[in-house]
Amino acid sequence: MNKHPNKSKRATSSYLVTGSLIALIIAATPYIFYSYTSFPQTKTWETILFTYEANWYQKIQVSVWTMMGKFVPILLLGIWFITCKHWWYHVILIPIGMFAFQLFSVINDDVGITDEVEIWWLFPIMLIIIPFVYLIKAKLSNALTEKDMKTFEEELGQKKSFWDQIKDLF
Repeated sequence: MNKHPNKSKRATSSYLVTGSLIALIIAATPYIFYSYTSFPQTKTWETILFTYEANWYQKIQVSVWTMMGKFVPILLLGIWFITCKHWWYHVILIPIGMFAFQLFSVINDDVGITDEVEIWWLFPIMLIIIPFVYLIKAKLSNALTEKDMKTFEEELGQKKSFWDQIKDLF
C-alpha cells in the first residue's frame, strides 16, 4: 500500500534516491574523517596541481587531521540544516559558523591556537539569528493560539513585502 497516494512513482523514486544519498554520506563520515591517514607524514606535499607546506602543524597528516576534525561536523550539521523541518533550524547555523571559522583558522597557517577567538567572530551572527528564531517562534505561537489553522494558512499565503513581514514580527 502506498503511504503517499498523491505522489507519483517518479517523485517517490526521487525521494528514495535523495534519502539514500544523504544516508550514504552520513554513513561515510567516519571514512571521510580517517582519510587523513592516507596523507604523507612530511612537512611538504608536492602534487601535479599544487604544493602544500604544513607550517604550524609541521606534518601534512596532522594538518589534514585537524581539518577533517572541523570539516566532518560542518558536513553533518549542514545535512541536518538542509533536512530539518523544525521551526528552530536556523539555530543550527551557529555551530556551523563556529566550525567554519575554526576550519578557516586551521587552513590559515598563521593562526596560533584555533579554538580561542572564534566565538567573538560568531557573536554578531548569534546576535542576528537568536532574536530572529525567537521572533518566529513568538509569531507562530501567537498565531496558532489566536486563530484556527485555516486562517493561519491564509495569512501565510498572502504576498507581503519584506518590511511588512518585519513589522508583523513586532
